[in-house]
Amino acid sequence: MRSRFTILVATVFLAPLCWGQSAERITGDQYPTTVIGPRNMPLHDGAQALLAGDFEEGVRLTHQGLEIAMGRREEEAALSNLCAGYIRLGKYSDALRYCDILLTRNDKNWRGYNNRAVVYIQTKQWEKAEKDLVKGEALNPDARTLKVARAMYMDAVHPVRPEIEIDDRQNSENEDPEGS
Repeated sequence: MRSRFTILVATVFLAPLCWGQSAERITGDQYPTTVIGPRNMPLHDGAQALLAGDFEEGVRLTHQGLEIAMGRREEEAALSNLCAGYIRLGKYSDALRYCDILLTRNDKNWRGYNNRAVVYIQTKQWEKAEKDLVKGEALNPDARTLKVARAMYMDAVHPVRPEIEIDDRQNSENEDPEGS
């Protein structure tokens, strides 16, 4: 379950922050130029640090990015990434706080439900995890990360027990009667 948890956090919780920003602006000579790249470098660098496994630095940079976030998309990405980063640090109350803020601002953010469900799974709050998984799945039924979170939930709540028993005793016809 630990490796599945690692995959889940690394691949889903980090909202896409490297989108190309195309913004036309008029320069001194009145010709438009196009700027492509992340507008919010701390937010972008924070996401990269989280992906690289440097969770302390990722959270620090993401907090900086949240302070200068321009618009709802950047704010929601920062909140989602803070939740993910704090999950990876094992600081579940901090993670829960940022998930709650995100979902208060946008109750249609399936990543927020996914992240919060993982917090609830890690803290053994099964009913709350189930509710968030259902909400997230209703918003994005094909999301791979929600499927991974659902599998984590099922493994924890309804573990599969092996039904096969291997009999490794040798057949008595093949045994050496003298024991040599």
